[in-house]
Amino acid sequence: MTTTGDAEYAVVGLTCGHCVQTVRKAVAAVDGVEAASVELVPGGRSRLVISGSAGDAAVREAVTSAGYSLIPR
Repeated sequence: MTTTGDAEYAVVGLTCGHCVQTVRKAVAAVDGVEAASVELVPGGRSRLVISGSAGDAAVREAVTSAGYSLIPR
């Protein structure tokens, strides 16, 4: 599936600002991502919001490659 506009994901495993930057940079590098932001919830489900037309599979791969996991919202 390809998203157009804003898409929201839940990310687990983030504990600090460095984790946030790692995920944000990984996702921002995906083709079709215009902007990415992460709202940190240490030890919980952090919120990843992406603007653009990136595919869900590509976003999931970027987050997984960065060492974290996406979970269904």
